[in-house]
Amino acid sequence: MTAFRECAVGIIAAVEVEQLSAQEVSRDDGPVTTMAIPRNKLCGLVAATFTPMTQDNEINLSVIGQYVDYLVKVQGIKNIFVNGTTGEGLSLTVEERKLLAEEWISQGKDKLDRVIIHVGSLSIKESQQLAKHAAEYNASGIAVISPFFFKPQSIEALTEFLKEVASAAPSTPFYYYHLPEFTGVSLNMVELLDGIEKRIPTFQGIKFTSSDLLEFGQCVHKYQDRYALLYGKDEVLLSAMVLGASGAVGSTYNYIGNLCNKMLTVTEKGDFNMAREYQAVVQEFIGSVNRFGFGVAENKVTMILVSGIPLGPPRLPLLECSEEKRAKILAKLKILGILT
Repeated sequence: MTAFRECAVGIIAAVEVEQLSAQEVSRDDGPVTTMAIPRNKLCGLVAATFTPMTQDNEINLSVIGQYVDYLVKVQGIKNIFVNGTTGEGLSLTVEERKLLAEEWISQGKDKLDRVIIHVGSLSIKESQQLAKHAAEYNASGIAVISPFFFKPQSIEALTEFLKEVASAAPSTPFYYYHLPEFTGVSLNMVELLDGIEKRIPTFQGIKFTSSDLLEFGQCVHKYQDRYALLYGKDEVLLSAMVLGASGAVGSTYNYIGNLCNKMLTVTEKGDFNMAREYQAVVQEFIGSVNRFGFGVAENKVTMILVSGIPLGPPRLPLLECSEEKRAKILAKLKILGILT
């Protein structure tokens, strides 16, 4: 019924036989040959990871091994998205992002199926540095958000930016991270997908984080068999599944991945009544905490409460979650049976 059927829940499968032919991508310093790569469709749940911090606000690499084991053994999650919004990637230095990428890739070896590294930046040169670094450490893929200060004003401008970043890692699967609520870049994704493979041979799909299910459905209808179409709004995941999403990337899969995996399983069996019950739990949690403010700081505290992993505070300008909010989150987790 949905694209999730092609995958065992939470893992990568459905490798298409078709190979991408080697093509040249032009750059200012000359053409770069993009190597042929298999089109391995990313399916199932992908956890957008938090960045562990010390109380001194330095990155804390020491708990990432524990974090990986928790995702795999407790939540049934084997795909991750590193240094994105949840991971405060744009609040980190280039060097910090590189160290985090190295550690997640190292700790995930033989445990995780896919480690996608977000390399987006306001600076194209920084994005290229991060893309090249991720490729050197054998990341499963790279993803890029649109610049959001000087914004691309057209599909052509956005595609050209993405092409230049992708060219720095010419053999690494490439994804676009569509997040219009944060970036203010609301270009139509169907238009982006039209012909993009000719410009970016390594292009594999989109992380679509928008409530515009009309636009997402149009992407799926036209390109379901071609690209990984990963939905990014956890509270309406079931709707995206019915439309044909091939996977989903989200922060709540860090701590309710097991519940959401169950939702995927019953949906594939056609038990929509049970699927709606699981989705209702997710909606009740997200809806209730949204009413008193549920940003990255509160989300991070939720992960700490559920997992017990010391992830530390967020980085300024984000403020640490208040004790009052923490208590409300804890109470809701207990009521919904998420905290066991």
